[in-house]
Amino acid sequence: MMDGRRRSNNFRGPYDLTEETPVYVISVAAQLSGLHPQTLRQYDRLGLVSPDRTAGRGRRYSARDIELLRQVQQLSQDEGINLAGIKRIIELENQVAALQARVAEMEAALDGAAAAMRQREAAVHASYRRDLVPYQEVQQTSALVVWRPKKAKD
Repeated sequence: MMDGRRRSNNFRGPYDLTEETPVYVISVAAQLSGLHPQTLRQYDRLGLVSPDRTAGRGRRYSARDIELLRQVQQLSQDEGINLAGIKRIIELENQVAALQARVAEMEAALDGAAAAMRQREAAVHASYRRDLVPYQEVQQTSALVVWRPKKAKD
């Protein structure tokens, strides 16, 4: 799949639709996006927007696909970017999103490892014997201290 989206067919129920659920046939998707159906077919061939397919090979577009079609149209018409440039932009945006997700996963793993380390450290500290004290070497000097008791006054 060229547009880098993860598709999931794990629906919780027959009426539980998400923005990833492919429900729109090409004519409805064209109408919702303001594009001609032939343009949608061309975008699919170029890999700009890759809708899901039915068993009979018919295209089914999701709400996310419709939004992506609108974005492609905006970049092409308003910004003057050619389709190869748009494809590269979409690839880079998907790559950034994947990397951000990976960073979030790694941060969560790091937080978990740090918490486990703190727990192990606390367990080690709790296991210390309390009757032992740290030994500190006394520095020896050659000074002589003389103590004389005070004389009691009668």
